[in-house]
Amino acid sequence: MTIKDTPEEWEIRGTETPFTGKKTSVRTDDVVMPDGSVVRRDYQVHPGSVAVLALDDEDRVLVIRQYRHPVRERLWEIPAGLLDVPGENPLHAARRELYEEAHVEAEDWRVLTDVYTTPGGCDEAVRIFLARGLSEAKGERFAAEHEETDMELARVPVGDLVRGVLAGELHNNCLVVGVLSLVAARQGDGLDALRPAQAPWPARPFES
Repeated sequence: MTIKDTPEEWEIRGTETPFTGKKTSVRTDDVVMPDGSVVRRDYQVHPGSVAVLALDDEDRVLVIRQYRHPVRERLWEIPAGLLDVPGENPLHAARRELYEEAHVEAEDWRVLTDVYTTPGGCDEAVRIFLARGLSEAKGERFAAEHEETDMELARVPVGDLVRGVLAGELHNNCLVVGVLSLVAARQGDGLDALRPAQAPWPARPFES
């Protein structure tokens, strides 16, 4: 038996969009079930995101601390952001987010993992990159606004983040998945065996 996610699409009898926001919307589909019944399913339509696990030469991960209103908490996260343009190259977006949120650039980029954040209620797909060979970016710092105006920036040893995740002290999806994927990759074939930065991404196709 091959353990691999596969594309599949059940029949939709009707669809509507009861809410459209600035970046996302809510869609309602009437979906035909295997027994022939029709069930309404509501879900958030999302453009997709990228996240960057930036690892320095001292085996520390670059993290930011930011307020997240829906959960009423200030979370430690890795740099991340939306794919603002349909078909946008995710590597270009990841470089932009690392620059804007941390004023850092990286020489070596790999795909760490691809995930759906909450596939039961949202179609958001996230590509998490591993970035190494870090240095301070050239030019002026990006002008922060809204929740980003008081972000904290830190570099934390990988082991400390793993302990925080397993202790239930760190909750951000991309940080949790990214850090544990990093550890798993090291215990497997190694970081240099990860997929190249321009690897295909069926969930959000793009042009190189």
